[in-house]
Amino acid sequence: MNQGVSVAGIYVRDQDEARDFYVEKLGFRVHTDARNGDYRWLTVQHPDQPSFQLGLFTPQAPLVDAATAQTLREAVAKGAMPPLVLIVEDCRAAYERFNARGVEFTQEPMDRYGAVDASFRDPSGNGWKLIEGR
Repeated sequence: MNQGVSVAGIYVRDQDEARDFYVEKLGFRVHTDARNGDYRWLTVQHPDQPSFQLGLFTPQAPLVDAATAQTLREAVAKGAMPPLVLIVEDCRAAYERFNARGVEFTQEPMDRYGAVDASFRDPSGNGWKLIEGR
């Protein structure tokens, strides 16, 4: 039996906006987009990682109550969640490519800790680090 993490989720304010960002700007592809009443299970995959899915979820019932959902949306919008990491071959080239697609960076590529990294946020406020793999 194989075991491991196949889906990790993040909270987004709007699933359509998040889907468009991850697909059109970052080059991910939609894996699953299924609805059950007001609940929507939306996952995307990086084309080089077909065994892993990133869930794009809105904080809502039945997972949390309305007050908690509002608190979570506010925390994400402020960038309070830990950053996600996207490993790239060439950080500066990825920065140029994503920047040309409209990704707004909070930190341009810089050398540190023995690698090159840059930072951006998705439209919901989730932080990302681009790190050049060596």
